[in-house]
Amino acid sequence: MKQKILPLFIAAALAALSTSALASGYRFGSQSVSAQGTADANGAEANDASTIFYNPAGMSRLEGTQFMVGATVVVPHSTYTDAGSTRFTRTPAGGTAASDYVPDSVTAPSLYLSHQLNDRWTVGVGMFVPYGTKINYGNTWTGRYALSDIKLESVAFNPSASFKLNEHHSFGFGISAEYMKASLGQAVDIPGSVAALAGTPTSAALVKQIIALGGNPAALAAVHDGHGSNSGKDWGFGFNLGYMFTLDESTRFGLSYRSSVVHSLEGNTIWDFSSVTTDPVVNKVLAASSHRANSAALVDLRTPETLSGNVFHRLNDRWDLMADVTWTRNSRMGDVHIQFPGTTEGDEVIRQQWKNTTRVSIGANYHYNDSLTLRGGLSHDQSPVPNDTLRHAGFPDSDRTQFSLGLNYKLSPKSSIDVAYSYLDFKDAPLNYTNNCSPLSTGCTGNGETTRGTFKTNLQLVGIAYNYKF
Repeated sequence: MKQKILPLFIAAALAALSTSALASGYRFGSQSVSAQGTADANGAEANDASTIFYNPAGMSRLEGTQFMVGATVVVPHSTYTDAGSTRFTRTPAGGTAASDYVPDSVTAPSLYLSHQLNDRWTVGVGMFVPYGTKINYGNTWTGRYALSDIKLESVAFNPSASFKLNEHHSFGFGISAEYMKASLGQAVDIPGSVAALAGTPTSAALVKQIIALGGNPAALAAVHDGHGSNSGKDWGFGFNLGYMFTLDESTRFGLSYRSSVVHSLEGNTIWDFSSVTTDPVVNKVLAASSHRANSAALVDLRTPETLSGNVFHRLNDRWDLMADVTWTRNSRMGDVHIQFPGTTEGDEVIRQQWKNTTRVSIGANYHYNDSLTLRGGLSHDQSPVPNDTLRHAGFPDSDRTQFSLGLNYKLSPKSSIDVAYSYLDFKDAPLNYTNNCSPLSTGCTGNGETTRGTFKTNLQLVGIAYNYKF
């Protein structure tokens, strides 16, 4: 019996390679509360220090020293209906329904600081959450052989500079340092393997070994799942570029590019067979027969680059109109190769094959008076998952539509607050994902399960930020 699971890095690779719990993929799509209020349509507005993320060339519009600190609270709601998940033997996986598997809320901070050096140069730095997810299905749900839990945390530091060539042309660039930390858990299908081997020479050899070590083979009549826990972390580096063309005081256009970031997530895999049966000897024999030992794990992955084009137009003293189109090269995420340094195990290959995606956003500002600006926006964002056979339980993503409202209120000539609310509605996300490797096979890794069901998800976001001009 050769029993294995997909380690952390399946989820880490799934998670790290896209452009949110909010934008498509695992990219955390609200790096600015003011942008959230327009559904991220305001890339060419460049009205506060968060332009460091969206288009660093926009810093050329900021006078003096400007500071923004904010936080976005994500309130998810998701349900899963199983449609016949199975073991590798194509018998029912059993288990319980998935419930309460997303947290009540998650908070992500952001911070930006810009400083005008002279009439041409402005520098700044941003700190934000580029990727994130947290799902805990529990150890008994029907899809446990694919995933029991996943957590991905990240933070990016983005020092930037802009250069104003003249009244029409501005350029920007930045360097990103990105820290990523991930963990994953997954059940090990010991019951299915024991049942599949019943009456075979391999099963007889296991019974003989158990007796020789003083164990009771009768314990095999009540076998439970094993479990694997994994973790990994890494720093990666990239860059971003921006260009802004100012036609006149009312109209400007922006282009921005954010590079991919290469990560080599390094961590450990820990296996737990202590509760497989009530007999420690039987547990030890089953653990040894699985050919799995605690080891290091490694996966090289590359986040996708993004290219954005946007426009801002002041229609009159009251209304600003804006739009953004962002293209994400998710096709960099083909199959994922997971390595186990220091072991004789071959790479684990995860079928992924993401597609490139486009997000389209439109938004508007309404200047109610000198102190209050109201915002609104609508966006549609494609999912990189091409179909239900490539949708994994660690990534129940689908196309989504976002509706946002927001406001900016000036507390004084130097300070203001931003508030935003967004509702994201996801299309139903069916999955029919099969791991093609049976746990009784040699030379490959997996539980061989099929996870089959449908996710229904929506999200609410509430953001608040404080701005100050020195």
